[in-house]
Amino acid sequence: MELLVSVRSGAEVEPALTGGADIIDAKEPARGSLGLVSDAVLAEILAEVPEDQALSIALGDFSEPDDVLAAITARPLPARHGPLYFKLGFVGVGERDRLEMMIATAVAASEWHQASPRIVVVAYADGVRTETASPDTIRQIAAERGAAGVLLDTCIKDGRGLFGWMDPLALELWVERSRDAGLLTALAGGLKLDDIERVSSAAPDVVGVRGAACDGGRGGRVNAGRVRALRDRVRPSSGSVQGTVFPAGAMDGETRDPGDFKLW
Repeated sequence: MELLVSVRSGAEVEPALTGGADIIDAKEPARGSLGLVSDAVLAEILAEVPEDQALSIALGDFSEPDDVLAAITARPLPARHGPLYFKLGFVGVGERDRLEMMIATAVAASEWHQASPRIVVVAYADGVRTETASPDTIRQIAAERGAAGVLLDTCIKDGRGLFGWMDPLALELWVERSRDAGLLTALAGGLKLDDIERVSSAAPDVVGVRGAACDGGRGGRVNAGRVRALRDRVRPSSGSVQGTVFPAGAMDGETRDPGDFKLW
């Protein structure tokens, strides 16, 4: 299991890495669960993350395929030696057809991107509060449309974390089914230090944190000591997620011309 730590500035990268983070995640918590950092802040973060280090970028929540395409193509990042992940959510979208179109668009756009990002689709354990498709539905579509992975998170950060919405057995089953579908699996959602052991029991590939890694909570600043304490509790995996090749491909396995994206 690898530890993902969300940072909101270049200055937070060093303490995250010193504490033992495996994946650096660029995210602005003030803008929501998948808050996009500004271009200037992203440049600062990129300058501090070694090229062979895994990097994740939260792009936000989407409701239209055109917006998904614009978000991915608007980030002409350089190619990296380490893996790059783009995270996308779909707050308020429950229609299967629209979800299929957006996820297929994201996967196809990633194949044309010079940095070859891997698409991680975000499901919300508290999606009932935001009229978002269920985690099971998101998982199924992510696998069918060629996404690299799925992240189960919470959308509304009000202190009721992941275990406030799903019990450990349900989490284990969701992770197992996601892995059986060939997806990278990740869990997050207001996780605290004492939650890590229960998360480890579900055996996801990645566990993600923000508030637990910071002095002052989610809106505070990443502290190396807090990250190290989390790292010490994360159960080691048999292999690194970073070196794994995950399934990716355009819809139905076809390679599409960029001009075809809007037709999906």
